Amino acid sequence: MHLNQRKQRGLTLVESMIALLVISVGLLGIAALQITSMKQNASALNHSRAVWIGYDMADRIRANIGQFARYAGIDTNTAYSENCTGGCNTIQMVTSDAEEWSAQMQNLPAGRGMITGNANQLVIAVMWDDEGTGASGTGCDPTNSNDLTCYTVLLVQ
Repeated sequence: MHLNQRKQRGLTLVESMIALLVISVGLLGIAALQITSMKQNASALNHSRAVWIGYDMADRIRANIGQFARYAGIDTNTAYSENCTGGCNTIQMVTSDAEEWSAQMQNLPAGRGMITGNANQLVIAVMWDDEGTGASGTGCDPTNSNDLTCYTVLLVQ
């Protein structure tokens, strides 16, 4: 007894559609991964900038150590104006440093810098809106979505 066997050749429409669906899901996953990667790279860039800006101010304070306590109270939301290209005394240099630091904060999204402390120690805080949520709080609390992301440097005299 000989059965009539039919050989199948090619793909059916259903198999083609399933293969297309699988490939589409994979490509969507790759696109989502790319978007996440770009966001994380931007965040890493902002963190690097914040570290650089914080240490730059710390270096400025060390270079003008005689006026250490005068740096307390600097806030980049305050307008500063001092041009020291022709030379300044050490007190004027504090204002000039604050002005230049304010300009550097423009490289961070919603960037803000504050220096708090006393004659013995200063806390240099560099803050920015890392998540792009419109945060503006200065509490530096990572659990509070209203607070900016913070990087701090402690300087002790």
